[in-house]
Amino acid sequence: LGGLSLVFGFPLPIILALLINEVHNSKFKKFVQTASYLPHFLSIVIVSGMIMNILAASGTINAVIKMFGGQTINFMQQAKWFPAIYVISEIWQNTGWGTILYLAALTKIDTSLYEAARMDGANRWKQTIHITIPGIFPTIITILILNIGSFLSVGFEKILLLYNPLIYDTADVVSTYLYR
Repeated sequence: LGGLSLVFGFPLPIILALLINEVHNSKFKKFVQTASYLPHFLSIVIVSGMIMNILAASGTINAVIKMFGGQTINFMQQAKWFPAIYVISEIWQNTGWGTILYLAALTKIDTSLYEAARMDGANRWKQTIHITIPGIFPTIITILILNIGSFLSVGFEKILLLYNPLIYDTADVVSTYLYR
């Protein structure tokens, strides 16, 4: 679970920060920033409850599946779904918070570099590849090292709140196994 969260969750704050940085409408930019990092401040109990309600047999996801003529899926009773549910919930809860760090790093990049690149004929993509990414690369490496350092400390509380005996084989981590 830690590896999946790292592989899928690490690049998303960088991508979101780069996208937000390109938005010029300040009201929309502030709305996206607030909406994206708001889940970080929600309690794990609230997030777990939301996940359980959304994925319930009569929840939102199954209502959409039924609307398109499909069969309901018991997400929280099938072990194969748990890793995806956990990783997606981690991404949803932490991407906005990580974006703040990269947006702060983006403010340190000298704007004259972009002007010089435009004068040399660089488009936005080339400016991103050759100026923006190298400009935030030290922050990327620092955050990557910190995330690798917390690799084994997978969210005990969230797993404990989400799992049940039907999904122990994929949901159990060392801390929940020891707790049980």
